[in-house]
Order: sequence, then structure tokens, then C-alpha cells
Amino acid sequence: MLKYLAKRIARSFITLFIVITIVFSLLRLMPIEGYFSNFEKMSEEQIQRELTRMGLTDPLPTQLVRFYGEIIQGDLGTSNRYRPGVEITEILSTKFPLSMAFGCASMALSMLLGIPLGALMARCKDKFPDHLGTVFIVFINAVPSAVYYLFIQMYGTQIFGISMLFSRSNPATWILPVISLSLGDIAYYGMWLRRYMVDESNKDYVKLARAKGVNSKDIMMKHVFRNAFVPLVQYIPTSLLLTMVGSIYVESLYSIPGMGGLLVTAIQSQDNTLVQALVIIYATISIIGLILGDVFMTLVDPRISFAKKEGAR
Repeated sequence: MLKYLAKRIARSFITLFIVITIVFSLLRLMPIEGYFSNFEKMSEEQIQRELTRMGLTDPLPTQLVRFYGEIIQGDLGTSNRYRPGVEITEILSTKFPLSMAFGCASMALSMLLGIPLGALMARCKDKFPDHLGTVFIVFINAVPSAVYYLFIQMYGTQIFGISMLFSRSNPATWILPVISLSLGDIAYYGMWLRRYMVDESNKDYVKLARAKGVNSKDIMMKHVFRNAFVPLVQYIPTSLLLTMVGSIYVESLYSIPGMGGLLVTAIQSQDNTLVQALVIIYATISIIGLILGDVFMTLVDPRISFAKKEGAR
């Protein structure tokens, strides 16, 4: 396991290095306006002087080496246009905790509802609960999320008497955004857990247990559910981490000052340094999620060993 993890981490560093290098190089091809907050008012001499000061006139390999040195020290640079002169780490420190809180709450709700939904659908295959759950899953996957997000906001605020916009001082304003963020994962967990449990139910060991007279409930919960849950575990870390960094549409819909809309805002304002930092963060989070997914699978099912050739991906 440790050998496998070491290889995965090494490959992850290589992948991250490639992503960072490509993003860094492409952003150097962007207009230089993205590095100045008052570009329109600057003279040509001032622009050249500032570019030299920031090291942007140096050869690209020199800039890249310096940039990696800054990353190792935890320096992501300063915002140029979004919040001129403010450290990016300071910007993230005010937004990330809020998105993390929403992400954790929505994931808890997703697992609390999605996993029992999938188990119930599998146990009641081709019965009313299964059909009802299928309707919900099809609706969530077929209808654009922006549509039901708007309906949740519009009617949820009327039914529960909740403010339409998020307020840190009012805990009730958390309810609708958390529900909105969790719906996609509820449908995902329900759909795939049902599928995995139905597949497990048709295997020989289940048929043998039924032939021996083992209680149907015990078969479903102690054997079928346990084995079906293993492949689903791999998705949880990535889903949690990506949800934690925020949802662009939900956060903008409820005016939540989190991470969700930050990347879009940075691109719109042409803040190259902030865009660069956010892309690195998102890439790192995705890679960490994949590694944690493999680790969780081995914890849930000790029979899985990535040390063997057949266990590697």
C-alpha cells in the first residue's frame, strides 16, 4: 500500500507540475493589462518599469523557476485587479472557510439521504419506492440545475419565510443553499448505490445465502450493501473537496462570499495572478481527492490491495 501511494503521489506531482507549467506559460501570453490595476493611466515607461520590477521581462524559464520557488514558500502572489495589492492567501482565507462549511454541510446531507435512498431502491427493486426514486434521479440529471435552483430559492423562501440572500448572522439562510448543493450528490449516491447493490444481489454468493435460508434483510445489509458501498467510497473525497471550494451558481444566487464565483470574477477582471493561483488550487484538490479515494477503498475493504499488479489503475 505504501509503495503504491508513493507511486501515486510521485505521478501526482508530475501531473501538477505539467498543469502549473502550462497554465503559467499560457498566462504569460495574455495581455499585460491583467498585471496592472490602473493600466489605462500608465505611460509606456511606467509599464516597462513595473514589468521589470515584477520580473516579467525575464526569460520564461527564469520566471518559472522563480515561481516554483515562491509556491514552495507558500507565496501565491498578490492580486492585481480583483483586490489590488492584497495577498492572494489573504483573499482565500476569508472565502475558503465559508465554502468549506457549506461543502461539509451539503455532503453530510447528501450521504444522509442519498445512501439510504439507493439502499431502499435496491431492496424494493421494481416497486413503488424504486420508481419514485428513479423519477427523482432522472429529474435531477435531466433538468438543468439552474432551473431547480431558482425554484428552490423562489418557493423555499416563501414557504419557510427565509431571506432570499445569505446572511452570516442568520443561520436559517444556510438551509436553501445547502439543499441546493446536495441535490446532485443525493441523486448520484442513490443511482450508483442502487446499481451496485442490484449487481451484487445477482451474484452467486447471495444466491447461495438465500438457498441456505439466511434472512433477506441480513443479506442486503451485511453483505450486499457492504460490498456495493466499496466502489462508491472512491467518489466521496473528490466530491467533498470540490464541494468545499464552492459552487459558482449557488453562491452567486444567494450572494455567498465564498470560493464559488471567485474564479469567474478573476477571469472577468483579467487578474492573471489570481487566476493562476486558483487553477493551481483546483488542480491540487482534484489530485488529492483521487488519492484519498483509493485510500478510503482499502480502509472500507481490506481485501483490496494496490500492491498487486491487478489492483493498480
